Amino acid sequence: MVILALVLAVLAAALHCYIWWLESFVWTTRARAVFGTTRQQAEATRELAFNQGFYNLFLALIAVAGVAFWGAGQDGIGAALLLAGTGSMLAAALLLFVTSPDKRRAAITQGFLPLLAVGAAIAALVLG
Repeated sequence: MVILALVLAVLAAALHCYIWWLESFVWTTRARAVFGTTRQQAEATRELAFNQGFYNLFLALIAVAGVAFWGAGQDGIGAALLLAGTGSMLAAALLLFVTSPDKRRAAITQGFLPLLAVGAAIAALVLG
């Protein structure tokens, strides 16, 4: 179960790195098609998206650090970091789902892998 949690956390981190790239570097070009924004909306929100993209990167880095520690046999710190990273990803997705009904598909996409990673990590900890 630990291996499954680690793999799912890496996949969730990879997705959030992709979101970081979209929000921080191609927000006014390629990301417009992904997020359905106009040129004017993208320009007006460029700074906010840049900052938000880095939040996604930091969550990914926390999850990857957890994977590295857990994989190296430091179970406690690894699990804590993995759960902090993926749990925060999941919380953000839940918030998006609840507060923005028009973005529920994006929230599910953003939160599915973190949900599975959190579930697998908790199961690994409980089952030993």
